[in-house]
Amino acid sequence: MSRKSTSHGFHERLEHDEHLEGPSDRAFGLTVGGILIALGSIKALFFSGWNSLALALVAIGALLSFAALIAPALLAPANRAWMALGLLLFRIVNPLVMFLIYATTVVPIGVAMRLFGKDPLRLRRDPSAASYWIPRQPPGPPPQSMRNQF
Repeated sequence: MSRKSTSHGFHERLEHDEHLEGPSDRAFGLTVGGILIALGSIKALFFSGWNSLALALVAIGALLSFAALIAPALLAPANRAWMALGLLLFRIVNPLVMFLIYATTVVPIGVAMRLFGKDPLRLRRDPSAASYWIPRQPPGPPPQSMRNQF
């Protein structure tokens, strides 16, 4: 099923395909199971002993790892749900993070540069300038050496 791109001149497509392929069911079960076993073990060994949460994490992790080794097809619905949750979080968190980076980094640097009179791109108009050409020091290669540029 092919959809027409609606990128409107952007470099990358902003819509996603209907089917995004995630990890295999076996890889999903082993990865998530291993992480849960590790989290439960760390909680038990370093924080609060073997309480019910640590035991539950290790048990669920062991169950996922066992299912990944014996019958990975059983983990297909969980794998799809995990991918859907990841895509949902991506759509929410990514714009927020990009906005925070812009608001806390780009804007303050731009304001500070304007306050201190910096113009690194030399965009400010200078009516007294004969030309905006910047001579290169030292000069570049001779023009005849650039015959086949394209």
